[in-house]
Amino acid sequence: MSQLLLEATHITHSFDYTLFTDVNFTLASHQSAAIVGRSGCGKSTLLHIFSTFIEPNKGSITLFGKDLYSLDDNAIEALRRYDIGIIFQFHYLFKGMSAMENIEVASMLSGETIDDDILEKLEIKELMGQRIGDLSGGQQQRVSIARVLSKKPRIIFADEPTGNLDKETAKLVMDVLFEYIQSTDAGLILVTHDEVLAAHCDTSFRLEDKVLHKRA
Repeated sequence: MSQLLLEATHITHSFDYTLFTDVNFTLASHQSAAIVGRSGCGKSTLLHIFSTFIEPNKGSITLFGKDLYSLDDNAIEALRRYDIGIIFQFHYLFKGMSAMENIEVASMLSGETIDDDILEKLEIKELMGQRIGDLSGGQQQRVSIARVLSKKPRIIFADEPTGNLDKETAKLVMDVLFEYIQSTDAGLILVTHDEVLAAHCDTSFRLEDKVLHKRA
């Protein structure tokens, strides 16, 4: 049975100009949702608001049943450490460490054990002893995704996670993410320019003209 993981209500945010107004959004467990839109429309900012990093100018975020931006710093840090996983287009790995050491950092912080099955599905198990600087860009991105999944997050926030991958590797990565949320009580929010990829999610939204539209 699915449960509500995230609810955004009447979210409005501006920097030098208004990015979006009155955004309403929900995500349940086992659900994947894609947000598409042109560059600069505010997709990544909206993802950062959902994922604890930017407090909106107006509106509220309920994350795992808690009013997110009323929490103190320690509670938000605990959410980041244990409950949410963020995948970026660029991997932000520690170059001087091996692939396994990079993953171990996340698993130690979260208190979880590394799942060899995830390494096998991402086709990186044999790379664990190699240093990050010796891996290809696609291999590094798969290590970064394994690092996120090793935390056993309840929501994955993915910002263009396949932007630097070839089509075959992109499909492999997304298959692993979709399988993860179906086999756990997790959810996935995906920001992407890839319309084909967005169509594979359970729901799809377009951020356009300052409004988040749900697409048929």
